[in-house]
Amino acid sequence: MAHAEIDDLTADLVQLRRDIHMHPELGFQEQRTAALIAARLRAAGIEVHEGIGGTGVVGVLRNGGSARAIGLRADMDALPFQEETGLPHASRHDGVFHGCGHDGHVAMLLGAALHLAATRRFDGTVNFIFQPAEEGLAGGRAMVEDGLFRRFPCDRVYALHNWPDLPLGTIATCPGPIMAAADRFEIALVGRGGHAAMPQDTPDAIAAAAALVAQLNMIVSRCVSPTASAVLSVTQIHGGHAHNVLPARVTVGGTVRSFDPDVQDVIESRVREMAAGTARSFGLEVEIRYDRYYPATINDADAAAEALHAAASTGANVTAAHAAFTSEDFAFMLQACQGAYIWLGQGSAAGGAPLHNPHYDFNDDALPVGIRLHVALAESWLAPEPSVAG
Repeated sequence: MAHAEIDDLTADLVQLRRDIHMHPELGFQEQRTAALIAARLRAAGIEVHEGIGGTGVVGVLRNGGSARAIGLRADMDALPFQEETGLPHASRHDGVFHGCGHDGHVAMLLGAALHLAATRRFDGTVNFIFQPAEEGLAGGRAMVEDGLFRRFPCDRVYALHNWPDLPLGTIATCPGPIMAAADRFEIALVGRGGHAAMPQDTPDAIAAAAALVAQLNMIVSRCVSPTASAVLSVTQIHGGHAHNVLPARVTVGGTVRSFDPDVQDVIESRVREMAAGTARSFGLEVEIRYDRYYPATINDADAAAEALHAAASTGANVTAAHAAFTSEDFAFMLQACQGAYIWLGQGSAAGGAPLHNPHYDFNDDALPVGIRLHVALAESWLAPEPSVAG
C-alpha cells in the first residue's frame, strides 16, 4: 500500500475530525455528522444510503465482479458530559463532548473510503458503515434490525476503536471475547417513611440499602467461579431529603460486566434474590429493574487472525493479552455477521487522558494508521483472484 497516498489525505482529515469534535451530537441525533459523511462519500463517487437504524449511513463501493463483501464500521455519537480540554477545537455545545474518539473513528473510515474509491485495488464490495448511538443506546442493534446485513451483505465486518493504553500505531485483537457484556440494575426499596426519632415505627430503607450494598458486593467473590471473569459495581444510592426524616424510598443502582451468559444468569438471579430477601427482612417492598443492554463482543477466530495478518503491513500487531470489561454495541453486528473488533493504539492523547475523561482528545497522529488498517482489511479480504493462463 502506498503510504504517501494516505499521508496526502491526513491534513484534510485532521481538519474534518476537529470540525466533528467541535460539533458533537448525542446518539440518534447525529444529523450534522451524518450529512457531512454522506456528502463526502457522494463527492468520491460512492453510493450512499441514509437513515439506517435512525441516523446511520452506509456507503457502498463496488469494484470488479466478485460477490465477496466486507463491512467496515465507525461510530458517530458523542457523550453527554462537559469537555475540559481548553483546546481550540473544543466542543461548542455545553454538556456534549467527543470524549471517546468517535470523531477520529469517523475520520479514519472516511479516509479509507476516499482512498479505496481513488485506487480501487480490490475485487468485490466494501460497505462503509457509519453507526449512530453506540454509547448505551444500541445503535448497532438498531442498524441490524433495520436490515443492515440483509440490504448490505457482508462476509466479514470489522470495527476499530482507539485505545490510549496501547502505544501509538499498535494494533491488537484476539479470538473470542474482547469486550464484556453490560448489564445495569436499579433496585428500589420502598416503605412508608417516618420520623427519624421514632425508627421503631418505620421500616428503615436507608439501613436496608446499606445491607443490600454489602451483599451485592459479595456476589462475584462468592457466587461466581474463580475461573470466570465478572465485575459488579454499585454506582448509585439515592434516598432522603432531610436530616430528621426516614425516607420512604431508597434506590440502589449499578452495573455488571461479564463474558459468559451462564455467569450473567447467576449474577442476575442472585441480585434479584438478595434484593427481595433484604426488602423482606426489613419489612419493605422492592422494585427491581435488571437490563442486559449489551451482549459480550465476541470475535470470530478466523476474522481476528485475518485482522492481525492485515495489520502486519500497517504497524505493530499483537494478540491482545486479555479482554476489556468495557462494553461495545458492535457486539450486535458480530452476532449477525462474522468479524472482529480491533484496538488501535493512540498512545497519549491531549493531556494523556483516558477514554470518557473530560480532558481526553483523539490523537490525530493515529489517523493515517487507522486509515491504512481499514484499507488493508478491505484489500486483503477482497484481493483479486489470480488469473489463470489459458
